[in-house]
Amino acid sequence: MTLVTAGVLVLDCAEPEKLAHFYKELLEAEETDVTANRVEIRNADGTRLAFRRDVNATPPSWPRPENSLQTHLEFVVGDLDAAERRVVSLGRRPIDTKDSIGPVEERGYADPAGHSFTLRRVLPTAPKQG
Repeated sequence: MTLVTAGVLVLDCAEPEKLAHFYKELLEAEETDVTANRVEIRNADGTRLAFRRDVNATPPSWPRPENSLQTHLEFVVGDLDAAERRVVSLGRRPIDTKDSIGPVEERGYADPAGHSFTLRRVLPTAPKQG
């Protein structure tokens, strides 16, 4: 019998409703669980994300070198340009990662709370450099 039946990535942020709305629109997801301090969403393929209120949340500083990237989201897309247009239509702008090496085409962004996420054509096979 499997002990773990499901997993969800939880991002801490000052405004979980606002961050959930952004990812709900990006992933064409629906809210599945909403409380005063946490919002969870799930899209049609089963991707689950939750956003938890942290009154002391500060945006990550990545890609600045004084803080290392500890977690980020990656979304595999079929049409990178179309996905970027969607992200931009939701008010986001690309961030300069300066570490896209090799044939993997990817683009980095920051969500409304400052968490980084990447749109990519294929999953990476090489380790993170730097």
